[in-house]
Amino acid sequence: MAQDEAVAPPTGRRELNPTLMVRRVGDGVDVLCLSGILDTEGATALGGDLADRLRTTRSDRHLILDLTGLRLVSAAGIQVLDVHMRHLSHSPVPVIVAAPHARDIFTIAPAHGLHLCATLDAALATLPGTEVPSPGDTTGTPEQRTRTPEDGPDDVNGPRADPRTSAVIGMAQGIIVERYASADVHRAFDLLCQASRHHNVPLRILASALVTAPRPATREGEWFPGRLHAPPPAPQLLDCPDQGAYDRHQVLRVVVREAVAVADAHGAEVHLVDLALRNSLVLESHAGLDAAYRDHVAQVEGPPAPCARARLLGQPVLVADVMTDPDLAATQEGRAASVTGSRALYAVPALSEGGECVGAITVHHARPGPWLTPVQSAALRTLADDLARWRSWYRRTVVLDALEYVHAHA
Repeated sequence: MAQDEAVAPPTGRRELNPTLMVRRVGDGVDVLCLSGILDTEGATALGGDLADRLRTTRSDRHLILDLTGLRLVSAAGIQVLDVHMRHLSHSPVPVIVAAPHARDIFTIAPAHGLHLCATLDAALATLPGTEVPSPGDTTGTPEQRTRTPEDGPDDVNGPRADPRTSAVIGMAQGIIVERYASADVHRAFDLLCQASRHHNVPLRILASALVTAPRPATREGEWFPGRLHAPPPAPQLLDCPDQGAYDRHQVLRVVVREAVAVADAHGAEVHLVDLALRNSLVLESHAGLDAAYRDHVAQVEGPPAPCARARLLGQPVLVADVMTDPDLAATQEGRAASVTGSRALYAVPALSEGGECVGAITVHHARPGPWLTPVQSAALRTLADDLARWRSWYRRTVVLDALEYVHAHA
């Protein structure tokens, strides 16, 4: 049975406080997920809890330190961690650091008790006697253990995304504890789950919204006073009834289904921007794509992935052949796409009324070269417009209702 613990040391910076979330992977590994700000002050505040955790860990359990949820990590913060980890230099603790700039910090301030890894898979591979959990192993991935009953399979995007998702949920717990003077992080988690079930909003989406939303003006009254509840937008192509618009999973599944049908594609994926995950594109729904490929595109922070190119340019992007594309062919994403049977990719950005890219639809074709007709390309752009309008309405209506539930019951 997986167990969660969280500690949010008080530093006086509220949402920026460093948070320690402990996840158990399988029977023999504890993943210590850090989120927030890890500068000198934050690392010092967290150091005591980390030292206690290291002292009390059983000899038959392994440790992994996950830093992917940190908004900021400084050389001074790494040095503080090194003080607590140095005695482990004979058997360094794997530390997951995915962002290139964060890895550079370890070059500036090396920590002898830590061994850098890019993914959870890589970290687990360094531990003797442990196995990498498969994407469907519900005992081995944090996101699967923190999903609400309403969460669908599209939320599980592989071990690469799980620690980051868990960190966002941990940050949301810490905010509730600090903001509403709650002494129990488990009650904070229960409240998030209640709001998630009551409004049928996936736990990850609710936690992300809570982390990025402006602080309530007061603890009494409404969080977002005076807002109006508009009906769902009328779609041009998206075949989804009004009541279905309140079901996030249903809408995203319909988008994928329509994209495959419109583009005569063998697979499709939908990414949406998540501000709490470093403003990156997060895989939300998919069809016809294997687990290995989904793991590589679970969270996309920038090119050469076609969805990121389309977001950057604000216009559709065609990759005529993933095996010869100068930017994509040598990447893990490109190799995984070819293994899954994809040779050509076409990504369309989902643009808000103000021209901001809020997501992307990518379709896959088994043969290289352009294959879409002008009519099909136009239909995909229309579908992307429908997705952008729905997402804007959903965030303003359903997600804010769930946040109001948290505010009212905390």
